[in-house]
Amino acid sequence: MSEPSDSAPLESPVTRPLVVADAAALVVAELTRRGSTLAVAESLTGGLLAAELVNVPGASAVFRGAVVAYDTAIKSSVLGVDSTLLAERGAVDAAVAQQMADRVRSVLAVDGQDADYGLATTGVAGPDPQDGQPPGTVFVALAAGAGLTVSRLHLPGDRAAIRATTVQAALSLLAHELGISEVPSAPTE
Repeated sequence: MSEPSDSAPLESPVTRPLVVADAAALVVAELTRRGSTLAVAESLTGGLLAAELVNVPGASAVFRGAVVAYDTAIKSSVLGVDSTLLAERGAVDAAVAQQMADRVRSVLAVDGQDADYGLATTGVAGPDPQDGQPPGTVFVALAAGAGLTVSRLHLPGDRAAIRATTVQAALSLLAHELGISEVPSAPTE
């Protein structure tokens, strides 16, 4: 094993920026500590958020699962998002994200018990606009108890960058709700 170089400063695990895997691990640890559960509804992230969560050892104790509602019709037929809302505003909308986050908790209920938290992503990864929204327009939403929170993001980059930053933003939103302050957030409007 090599020794660290004297010319390179060592980073403190407390002060270094957290990567997505770190954020997922912190969220899973806090949910585990609380005995709380999480369900996820994803559109533009296409399962990336769920993948980051299940990469954390022990996630099965708190993570119920995910619905990847990539097709707009699935948002209504599976998640129960209001079809009139979808027809009038499209899938890239704050209210759609809120309904996704709220409804996934009951869609992934176990023994009649809804998940404690619902987290949702919807938006435009590009390269083309969708529902009149430019690429990089993203909504992440969190349902916790009777509360609903949504963040609108305007993200730069290509499809991969937008999707990756959306995962970070979703984990940051949940971390903030859980009182975890070390998770950096994505740029919001």
